[in-house]
Amino acid sequence: MNAHNIHSQALGNVRVLDLTRVLAGPWCTQTLADMGADVIKIEHPSRGDDTRHWGPPYFRTTDGREARDATYFASTNRNKRSVGVDIAISEGADLVRALAAHCDVFIENFKVGDLKRYGLDYERIRSINPRIVYCSITGYGQSGPYSNRPGYDFVFQAEGGLMSITGERDDLPGGGPQKVGVAIADLTTGLYASIAILAALNHRHASGEGQYIDLALLDCVTALASNQGAFHLINDMDPQRWGNAHPALVPYQVLDTSDGKIVVAVGNDEQWRRFCQVLDSKELEEDPAFAHMSGRIQNRQLLLSRVQAIIATQSCDHWLAEFSLRDVPNGRINSYRETFQHPQIIHREMAVNVGSDNGEGYVRGIANPIKFSATPVQYTRAPSALGSYTAEVLQQVLGLGEGRITALQALGVISTMSADIEKGTS
Repeated sequence: MNAHNIHSQALGNVRVLDLTRVLAGPWCTQTLADMGADVIKIEHPSRGDDTRHWGPPYFRTTDGREARDATYFASTNRNKRSVGVDIAISEGADLVRALAAHCDVFIENFKVGDLKRYGLDYERIRSINPRIVYCSITGYGQSGPYSNRPGYDFVFQAEGGLMSITGERDDLPGGGPQKVGVAIADLTTGLYASIAILAALNHRHASGEGQYIDLALLDCVTALASNQGAFHLINDMDPQRWGNAHPALVPYQVLDTSDGKIVVAVGNDEQWRRFCQVLDSKELEEDPAFAHMSGRIQNRQLLLSRVQAIIATQSCDHWLAEFSLRDVPNGRINSYRETFQHPQIIHREMAVNVGSDNGEGYVRGIANPIKFSATPVQYTRAPSALGSYTAEVLQQVLGLGEGRITALQALGVISTMSADIEKGTS
């Protein structure tokens, strides 16, 4: 392991060679970078990560300057050093292998077998650095009848069963399968990759051995089924879609007030009694059909019709205040504008300013939710311009001189672009 930032952050002694793009891999490496890992992001020297071009919108600094790159790219690539290298050129692949000799982690999300063509597969990298933790992320995994198929998050939400339990019933307005509002298969895979890499690093610490990690988006979104998947496996039945309701908790859903919608989540019988007290309904509280969760599930429609009639008589603010006073879990359905104005979100500092590469202005971003007591997450680099750290990394890690770097650039092997964000550029 290298000595990068070793004393101030949890992963300050870890260097990661990142050959991923789009979302699952970059989400993983941003998580590692937030915790102090030195993440070297290898990108094609002219195109870069696909998501750089997924705009508009393009991200801006707080002083109004617009970047060349999309907001999507900015959401997953802070705290990294972009290095532009064409691995299809032999000298480019040589550079990546040389960098791998100085890294703890190698992570990639190319199609199965693609990197072997360039001599960047696990066996070749392991021969150079036996202690390397090498993580491959693909749609379907490295083996099996679907392993060579391409795919995106949407496909895996469908194939992994998640869409079958997301959305309203077919017989209700807007009914039918729905995808989640974020790319949950990608994000889940990125988090599983982070966990796997940290576990493999711990194993290496104990044994001295690196290893290979094979992660598939389909596997990860299937694992996310949790209790719903277990319901099927144990009972040989398919769980159904409940929309905003819950199969085992009632009331646990959206309710219509006189001026909007709120969420109420009653998780046990004591909360139910307090819920009834807020509604000032002795009739509901004393009805034996609703006294226990099993009865509330069996009599769901009758209960909800009576509850909804009462909730509709008062405003959102009234009910939210009253439920909060009685410790009944509740919430307002916020837009993201409202979420980032939420007093608790502000207190928890979930929106952060990340310094831009040239020190002028900041890029706004969502904070890492992990709160360490001794090694806090830090935000040291905004999403960097393509190739803006190429020269720095090749000099620091490989000891290449200016002449060699200039020659490689002239051959089209690398790019060394300015890190500055140009005003008005899109």
